[in-house]
Amino acid sequence: MDSITHELPLGKTILVVDDEPNIRDVIHRSLEKHQFIVVMATNGWDALAAFDQATFAAVILDIMMPQLNGLEVCRRIRQKSTVPIIMLTALNEETDKITALREGADDYLTKPFAVGELIARLQSVIRRANWVDVPRSVGTQRFGDLEMDFDQRLVWRDGTLIKLTPTEYQILRELALHPGKIFSHQTLLTRLWGADHCRDAEYLRVYIGRVRHKIERDANRPKHILTEPGIGYYFMK
Repeated sequence: MDSITHELPLGKTILVVDDEPNIRDVIHRSLEKHQFIVVMATNGWDALAAFDQATFAAVILDIMMPQLNGLEVCRRIRQKSTVPIIMLTALNEETDKITALREGADDYLTKPFAVGELIARLQSVIRRANWVDVPRSVGTQRFGDLEMDFDQRLVWRDGTLIKLTPTEYQILRELALHPGKIFSHQTLLTRLWGADHCRDAEYLRVYIGRVRHKIERDANRPKHILTEPGIGYYFMK
């Protein structure tokens, strides 16, 4: 793990975790070309130690690592932070991708990947984490037992603050700002992840399930985020 001996710039520091030297070198050089500050870790334990020492704009995390795998690292980071996480996997298996999303990842890439695609995905998750395009006049709104402060990006249920990742919040925000409007799978996927994901309906299904689990009293019988079979999702007050 690279030692962290000084205060790092907020919003520009990326934690990269991979046990393959060649992969680390390529990612390191590519991120530095795009003006990011890079902290490297070669295993899960070093990654967690590094994470506790600085504030990161995002984490790029390999799944297959010795000692402590990326899924467990992702799970532990999610227990204390909503930082954007991109998972890297050498396995092009749908189950591995879905597992990564369920553990809290915001996106994933299959090795080998194009450097340009990694940079685009990274910029996208950071942008989602910092979206501030809601007009100030929207303010705070109540939807039954839910209350949303669109300016501060905060959500409560019955007065209890709900901890949402940036991607979870953006899904809820998109739906809640247009109550009753049905959003197709393709529309939500394109708005949140980009056109490359417009056919990944399972991707969206996992995230909808995560949001429901956090905001609904009974995620199996949701009252707020409802499904329009074969089409998409909509929000009810």
